[in-house]
Amino acid sequence: MPAQSVNANDPLERERAHLASSRAALRAMRADVEALDIKDVTANWVNAAVLQRQIDERIAALADLAHTPLFFGRLDYLHAPGAEKAEGAEGERFYIGRRHVHDADGDPMVIDWRAPVSQPFYRASKKDPMDVGTRRRFGYTGGELTAYEDEDLTDAAGGEQASRLLQTEIERPRVGPMRDIVATIQPEQDEIVRAGIGGTVCVQGAPGTGKTAVGLHRVAYLLYAHRERLARTGTLVIGPNRSFLRYIEQVLPALGELNVAQATVDDLVGHVEVRGADSADAARIKGDARMAEVLRRAVRAGVTMPVEPVVVVRGSRRWRVPAYEIEEIVRELLDRDIRYGAARDALPQRIAHAVLVRMEEAGEAPDDRVQDAVARNAAVKAAVKAVWPAVDPAKLVLRLLSDAEFLAEHAAGVLTEDEQRTVLWARPARSVRSAKWSAADAVLIDEATDLVARTPSLGHVVLDEAQDLSPMQYRAVGRRCTTGSATILGDLAQGTTPWATSSWAEALTHLGKPEAAVEELTQGFRVPREVIVYASRLLPAIAPGLAAATSMRESPGDFAVCPAAPGELDAAVLAACREALAREGSVGLIAADARVEVLGELLTAAGLPYLAPGEETTEAARLTLVPASLAKGLEYDYVVLDEPAAVVAGEPDERTGLRRLYVALTRAVSGLTVVHAEPLPGALG
Repeated sequence: MPAQSVNANDPLERERAHLASSRAALRAMRADVEALDIKDVTANWVNAAVLQRQIDERIAALADLAHTPLFFGRLDYLHAPGAEKAEGAEGERFYIGRRHVHDADGDPMVIDWRAPVSQPFYRASKKDPMDVGTRRRFGYTGGELTAYEDEDLTDAAGGEQASRLLQTEIERPRVGPMRDIVATIQPEQDEIVRAGIGGTVCVQGAPGTGKTAVGLHRVAYLLYAHRERLARTGTLVIGPNRSFLRYIEQVLPALGELNVAQATVDDLVGHVEVRGADSADAARIKGDARMAEVLRRAVRAGVTMPVEPVVVVRGSRRWRVPAYEIEEIVRELLDRDIRYGAARDALPQRIAHAVLVRMEEAGEAPDDRVQDAVARNAAVKAAVKAVWPAVDPAKLVLRLLSDAEFLAEHAAGVLTEDEQRTVLWARPARSVRSAKWSAADAVLIDEATDLVARTPSLGHVVLDEAQDLSPMQYRAVGRRCTTGSATILGDLAQGTTPWATSSWAEALTHLGKPEAAVEELTQGFRVPREVIVYASRLLPAIAPGLAAATSMRESPGDFAVCPAAPGELDAAVLAACREALAREGSVGLIAADARVEVLGELLTAAGLPYLAPGEETTEAARLTLVPASLAKGLEYDYVVLDEPAAVVAGEPDERTGLRRLYVALTRAVSGLTVVHAEPLPGALG
């Protein structure tokens, strides 16, 4: 922006000028990358392809998102960071934003929020100003800088004051996918975000505390602080379902991070096509950690002790390894408890080594090539096949679930006879392909697969809505980060599966991370005060050990419980939806799964277009019809909750039903209307 167009006496104009200059600098940075010519710097086409991919990723990361503020804050330091705090030393000013931007001379115009110099923006207070004199927050409307707010951190006597712009940003209407919270991160959230990569962190977060966003920002921070390491080992975000993943998928790209994989647990264990479903009891038993021991026994069941020697013929000589010596090798491999496949690969080499010992005793001088040749000898291969047969994990699980005697043999002392009958298929499948596998069966196959061959480990894994996983699912996730760290996110009060965990200590043990630190977030930023107080009435019934969440929101929010006369429920729901749509922002109509089809027909007949969960809301389509089973993790400015009693009745037991209701009640950001014709559940008081 030309200097003459800026009113030097207007601070807002100066800040707008800096924003315009920063955007121009970002465009120049991107243009510089786009102009790179790599023809003369690559040795071959492979190097060229790798380098071009890196350039393309860099270009994408430097995109200027028009409606996303490039910077959201400013720090005026009292002294230069890292310098002596001498009297009269001049401080520096830093603009804090989503990514680093520098000018043509390389001087920073915007500092990445993850840089150490940015940390006081989130943590500084009047009690501990961290050498910051003034913290400035910026307000935006449609990508345009429209306001600013200064906080004098040197005035210790003034007391802490709530930020109006911070409150406005938290309450800003939500249309479209989940946003980042980089401008509103609170000190307790920042501590979790910046925790070191070496340890696993478990976050117990009440509704509205931002635990999902904290987990995603932690990934972004770790990629900033340990980029080379994580580029080599990989990162993964695991969500409860596809709708949830679609909802959060834009958060990391908005922060400039494009290479974080996303998956559900079902994706991770997708060795077979899931076409069947278990009863709640069968799923609970199949998800029990005891199944790991049953599978371990079954995998090793095929190993038998040799009864014949191995005779290897090479030229005119015959080399004999007696059965008892091969048995010693087999027992040693079993005692070492290494992966079944690794032990099977080692067995021919161990037999070959025994042959080489005899060759050396006879005066020969065999080398490694001879040992490899002996290991491939037909007699050795035949012995290995007989003693240590190959295992197909899916076929093994198929036999366990189809063959009562085989299951009884390996589940003896682990599962009761009733439990064995519960998990056995009523109609055994003929083959892996024809079997109607359930989601729990796929997890068993994944466990068996890992017993045969080690599952590759990633550098960092984020697991969201972790309270709903079974012990066997925890093990499946844990296998993906055995040599890395993890961020575990969840809320025990929102556990809505029959096997939902009762404690994080238990869950972390199954995950293989018993040493993880457990952090609790109880201050809500999203859910209005009256709504969270109302929903918290359920806590004594669903999670008596948890503290009720509080809300930092000054406004109580729009909250109403509307009883409807018998036969008038549908009309009352329609009226509540129309009232919500008259306001700005997204609207979610949440109902028991059994009511969704009826409500869909009702909305269509009334001329109210609606979306399915995960579909992106727009100004033209702001109403989403949400089955209660898919509401977890989602949020809407206004929520209309249809018939709470039906939500509770839709679950196999009352506790799970009340937990499902707790989830539904806490999806609102600005307002909640509860519409009911049946009496409300007693736990709501």
